[in-house]
Amino acid sequence: MSYREGRFWQPDVTVATIVVDGGRLLMVEESVGGRLVINQPAGHLEPDESLIDAALRETREETGWDVRLTAFVGAYQWKAPLQEDGAGGRHYLRFAFAAEPVRHDPSRRLDEGIVQALWMSPAELQARSPEHRSPLVWRVVADYLGGRRHSLDLLQQMVSPDPV
Repeated sequence: MSYREGRFWQPDVTVATIVVDGGRLLMVEESVGGRLVINQPAGHLEPDESLIDAALRETREETGWDVRLTAFVGAYQWKAPLQEDGAGGRHYLRFAFAAEPVRHDPSRRLDEGIVQALWMSPAELQARSPEHRSPLVWRVVADYLGGRRHSLDLLQQMVSPDPV
């Protein structure tokens, strides 16, 4: 049955932030499904939240860093492979941003599942590709390193007026 025939399909909308300082990338090591993986600060868009606000929030919650977004890197669609146990198979639509660090709160408690925030060189990140949470991790970084940058004003949040 297709979407047009009444089957509802909705991707997981996520944001990710490429935070760069001195050539190093701010990454997170997190526990997912019993294994440690590496990802950008990233997470799901919440109801009524703009993509920009989500990127700032997720970065702060996962790393303790407040950042300034500098560019929109791109939108990425990926379908996770279906696992033998039936898990997976979800569709993700990731909006990736470039950012620079502003201030760090080392006392901030990090989100559940985050083991640590760490700074890595692109070579270190690439060398640990088997630990990446998804293929989106390196793809977004590679696009950023390749110079992909778009104005943040490409993203617009339209808000409907409250009913009277």
